[in-house]
Amino acid sequence: MHAKHLSHHRSDLVRIAIHAMTERGLLPEFSQRVEQQLSTITGPGVDNDPAIHDLTALMWCSIDNDDSMDLDQLTVSEALPNGNVRLWVAIADVDALVPRDTPIDHHASTNTTSVYTSARIFPMLPERLSTDLTSLNAQQDRLAMVTEMVFNADASLAGSTIYRARVRNQAKLAYDAVSAWLDGKGDLPAAAAAVPGMDAQLRTQDALAQQLRARRHGEGSLEFESFQPRVTFDGERVSDIHLQDHNRARQLIEEVMIATNTCTARFLAGQGLASLRRVVRSPERWLRIVAVAKEYGEVLPSDPDSKALENFLAKRRRADPLRFPDLSLVIVKLMGRGEYVLESPGVMPIGHFGLAVTDYTHSTAPNRRFPDLITARLLKAALAKQPSPYSDAELDALAVHCTRQEDAAQKVERQMRKSEAALLLESCIGQRFDAFVTGHAADGVWIRLLNPPAEGKMIRGASGLRVGDKVHVKLVATNVEHGFIDFEQIGL
Repeated sequence: MHAKHLSHHRSDLVRIAIHAMTERGLLPEFSQRVEQQLSTITGPGVDNDPAIHDLTALMWCSIDNDDSMDLDQLTVSEALPNGNVRLWVAIADVDALVPRDTPIDHHASTNTTSVYTSARIFPMLPERLSTDLTSLNAQQDRLAMVTEMVFNADASLAGSTIYRARVRNQAKLAYDAVSAWLDGKGDLPAAAAAVPGMDAQLRTQDALAQQLRARRHGEGSLEFESFQPRVTFDGERVSDIHLQDHNRARQLIEEVMIATNTCTARFLAGQGLASLRRVVRSPERWLRIVAVAKEYGEVLPSDPDSKALENFLAKRRRADPLRFPDLSLVIVKLMGRGEYVLESPGVMPIGHFGLAVTDYTHSTAPNRRFPDLITARLLKAALAKQPSPYSDAELDALAVHCTRQEDAAQKVERQMRKSEAALLLESCIGQRFDAFVTGHAADGVWIRLLNPPAEGKMIRGASGLRVGDKVHVKLVATNVEHGFIDFEQIGL
């Protein structure tokens, strides 16, 4: 370790993140008016509407990241005769404490999303709400929006209903521990073991989720793998970078949330109401995707075909799992990003090409995504037989704004991942690493180290390299402020 290189700390990352937020039109801090409104909130949301169901006795659980404190959703299932399954999904009723056009709502509608960086989280809502009073915390009664679904034995949807309810999280669980248990590699987590019968209903949820997943892939849903390294800190020092495993428990929640979001969209459409949809348009640059597949010796049809693309991606994942995240990124970029749009009743839906669904809205994370809070307000108004709280023009403007701000948030997170990696490696100047080439651009050749999983640029010795080539490199420079990591190629 060269002491002279150890010049940056966690506090520097916080400073860089605040600057990146401000630069992209995001508010890093809450205003005085937000703090004033917050001081008037004395406890969780209360509503004595007799239409609110009491479901506090159900065996609800949350499954999220180990360090997640903003719990948006709970699930519980029941095995029915003939192989059918009833599934309840509860989503936090944030609107109960954050009415429209209040200071907290204005902050949320400006940023539209929480921004997650390793050194500091910039929550969309004040933490007293998002991690406490509007979070579905363990052993706490909370108001929620519940989607109750019944699935046939083949995992096709038999029917669904949406209503307001009171719920109580019986077990706060984490993805990795639940996944290890489902795969037979670990014990049932203690919080689940403490609730008699929780193991059986988790297995029911898992079996249903895997069926739903198989159905979606059969219909052409795309399986991507993103490269999203997370750093860990030892006090002020960055100690490691690791990749997040997309495991079986993550798949469970992903499938259940896609099903919920689809039911929400259909419910609003069935009521003849306009809504915010999450869409990925059929790729305009399909022929570029066809050309990428051809480089791997695969032939895709000349018109956009999600099933054919999914088969190609699945084949590449099996053939080369190490480089699959980079191929995923190329295809995602060519497909175009997701966006929010106003969907009016009776208009042909655009749909979500990547998920192979036509009815899809964001409704399952209102503590950290503003479109989900908008959708909750639309649902509550519909259930109460009241007019929509948003005009079509307002929804249209919000769709554009939310898309733009989400894009800005992702750029901040991406920039910070680069600065975090530069901070970890700044003490390693002169060291040698194994890597492979991930991209060619006008400004140079990009590589990724095998360990730690950090990306950087080849500034010397890059001629003749192709994407996928394995290389041996030496680290020559880092710049934490800008997230630059520079290498040169060396011989064996």
